[in-house]
This record gives sequence, structure tokens and C-alpha cells, in this order.
Amino acid sequence: MKLSLNFGQDFLTRSDNTALAQEAERLGLAACWAGEAYGADAVSVLSHLAAHTTRIDIGSAILQVPARTPAMTGMTAASLDLLSGGRFRLGLGSSGPQVSEGWHGVPFGRPLGRSREYVDIVQRVLRRERVAVQGSHYTLPLPNGPGVPLKLILHPLRERVPLYLAATGPKALELSGEIADGWLALFYSADQADHALRHIAAGRKAAGRDIDPFDVVATVPVAVHDDVESAADMVRGYVALYVGGMGSREKNYYNEIAIRGGFEAAAHAIQEKYLSGDKPGAHRAVPFDLVDRTSLIGDEGRMAARMREFADSGVTTLALKLMDESGPLEARISTLRTAVRAWEKSGVAE
Repeated sequence: MKLSLNFGQDFLTRSDNTALAQEAERLGLAACWAGEAYGADAVSVLSHLAAHTTRIDIGSAILQVPARTPAMTGMTAASLDLLSGGRFRLGLGSSGPQVSEGWHGVPFGRPLGRSREYVDIVQRVLRRERVAVQGSHYTLPLPNGPGVPLKLILHPLRERVPLYLAATGPKALELSGEIADGWLALFYSADQADHALRHIAAGRKAAGRDIDPFDVVATVPVAVHDDVESAADMVRGYVALYVGGMGSREKNYYNEIAIRGGFEAAAHAIQEKYLSGDKPGAHRAVPFDLVDRTSLIGDEGRMAARMREFADSGVTTLALKLMDESGPLEARISTLRTAVRAWEKSGVAE
């Protein structure tokens, strides 16, 4: 199992995140990831990371499918891969209906079909094919107009950039196995992994592809503290935001993950408190077990044991999300170094 570092959507909130990424590279981590919602875009951040590192991979976790045409994403992937010297990993996700329709003005319906066509076009672009598609979601070129099938002018460094999909439900997981090279997972729990990996394996089988190589990338919050309860408190706000606030009462993927994991009552309580404006109450409603199963908390030895569980369950890349984001750079580097020592101690380091 490899280690990586996930900045999420927060890279630009601190000017010293560049130094943290450089430390991750020095420590031998496999990749730095950046994402987007409706703040900073991930492409600008990844361009910056490419310019300020030399060896570590840079990955999008995620680029939003409704934010860009598939042709533009193909152009972006080719450009970032060239700029980074072949270090780019393309992670895609549909986002949710609130962002897709409220921010980008793109209908959210049938996200799986849209993602399938989207990935197909991106891959055609990277192979420098003339793109002509007549799908349910995308038609290129438009009929009865001046458009003609075009191919990418740029010559990509690689014709296949590693492609990842963010997925939660069974059908989305099968699609990831079928058309992607990896899965971007949030709130991954080792004791719930068999369910998800069976769907990925079914997708691989349907496409006639072996299960290996397939990169299971699980983003995990990291909080180092000698007192495990204090460490859990550092993560509760993050969990409450996703389980309670990322979406509506009718549609919240992370709330659904918590319910599938056996935390139905807590998931409803977290969401109700969060959406009613009681964020401290939402934080308090997050059970210790939910944090513990999906995070790295406590001291080095405890983290090493949890890393072994993640690796044994099928995780091939662990993406660290540091929870001491408001602390000084030295403390955050110390947390990162502790995680690396735990990884080396765990016996699963690759």
C-alpha cells in the first residue's frame, strides 16, 4: 500500500501548503491530490503543484464532470501531464445535484450514463482520435452545423493518463471497475470494504479486465494525539460537514455511506442538527466508532494497526487528509512524518 496526501478543496487556504507538498515528496509519498467544489478550481492548484515539485504525482480528486466539457477535460489532462512530466492522475466525479444544477447549471439526471460517455470522449481525445460521438448526453459535432470531427492538436506525453472515478453506490462502483483505473473513496471502512470491492470486481469482469492493477484510493482523516478521544474530536467536524452538510436531506452520498455502515440513527441526527444550523450539536452527534473506522487517530502504533487493516481490506493507496489544518506548518509536517513512520512500521509500505 502506498501513501499520498490529499489537500481536498483547501489548498489555497494556506500559503504554506506548497511546503507541505514538498515535504510529502521528500518523504517519498506517491501523490498529492487536490479537488474542487465551488471555490478554488483544482486545475490551477495542480499546475502550481506541478511547478513546485519534481517527482511526486499530482492528481485531481476530483475534477467535476458538470464543470467542463469532456473535450476540455481531455485537453486539460494532456496539458497537465506534459507540464508535470507524466505525473498527472485524472480523477473525475459527478459532484451532487446542488452543485451541478445550482452552480454549473447542468442537469444532474442520469449521472452514470453521462460519466460513461464523458470518460469515453476524454480517452478518445488523449488518443488523438477524431472525435465523433452520437450519445444520449454528448453529440460531437453538433448536427446540421459547421462543426467537423476534430482531434487534439497537442501531442500528449501519454495516450492513457491514469483515470479514477469517485463513486459510492453499487452501480457507480461497477462503472468504476469497468472504465477506470482506480476508485476514489471517502469514508472507507475496512469492515465494509467487501461490498464495494465486489461491485468493482463485477465491473472489471464485465469489461474483461483483471482486478489488478486497479488502484483503490481511500482518503482518510489523520489526527495524532496520545489521547484517542481527543484525536477523534479533531475529526468530528470534518465528518459532520460531509455526513450532515454535503447535500440536502433528500440526497447526501456521505450520509448514505454512514447509514450503510450501520450508523443510521447517528447519520439522521448529524444531518438534522447540521442543516438546522446547530453545527456544534452535529459535531457531538458523530459517534467515536464512525470516526475510528474511517480515520487514522491516536498515536503511531494505533495508526500502524489501522493501516494494516486498510491494506488487508484492499486499499492500495491511502490518501492522508491532515486534520490539524489551522496549526503551524511545523505541527502539520510532524503529523505527516508520524503517519509515514506508522506506515513503515505497519509492514504494508510499498
